[in-house]
Amino acid sequence: MKKILILGGTTEARQLAEKLVEDFRVTLSLAGRTESPVAQGVPVRSGGFGGNEGLAVYLRETRTDLLIDATHPYAARISANAAQAAQMTGVPILALRRPGWEPVDGDRWTQADTTGDAVHALGPAPRRIFLALGRQEVAAFEAAPQHHYLIRSVDPVEPKLAVPDAAYLLGRGPFREPDEHALLEEHRIDVVVSKNSGGEATYGKIAAARALSIEVVMVRRPFLPEVPSAETVEALAAMIDHLLDPVAERGV
Repeated sequence: MKKILILGGTTEARQLAEKLVEDFRVTLSLAGRTESPVAQGVPVRSGGFGGNEGLAVYLRETRTDLLIDATHPYAARISANAAQAAQMTGVPILALRRPGWEPVDGDRWTQADTTGDAVHALGPAPRRIFLALGRQEVAAFEAAPQHHYLIRSVDPVEPKLAVPDAAYLLGRGPFREPDEHALLEEHRIDVVVSKNSGGEATYGKIAAARALSIEVVMVRRPFLPEVPSAETVEALAAMIDHLLDPVAERGV
């Protein structure tokens, strides 16, 4: 059976791995940033590779036949390393690229290129901010200590922000719009700060903000390398079948 390495960390990566495991030898690689990841259902490798050269060594040593980048849309460094390692080794690479959200009527979006730009977009006057960015990015908001922050993450934020007024929530999506609506109202949120992650699991806060006419500061996606890609698990699985032909591998 052909060997596939999936660089994961998203729901779609897990779904893809489960879809491929009957026809291929699948390993799912997780960066290890989440303390208690969801059970994946396939063999898992946790931790980094040591940049593009380390990943290239791994691909050669394991004789991997296909590399799939199914990381989070904001994992730009990992995606760049994957593209470079594929080029160094000649291993084919495909990417699963979830489409981003687009503003619709009623949305009040302020676009920001970086998390630092999002901090500046909040302005000098104290406001009640819902940070739905993940624990890796929230430290930048220490530069604006005048705001009240409600911070939600999968794992605890450690150390906590050096600001005088912050509250913390632990939660793992999906998050339903009615629940997000209630959360924004309960905490009297003025601004939601979000990445444009795409997908349905975390869109509830965006829909709730629209219904409540709350501003959303949306951090744009980073540049990702151009590799053959698909937007859905089903479309990428079809590309993989065409590339590796599991029927031929089984001798059917």
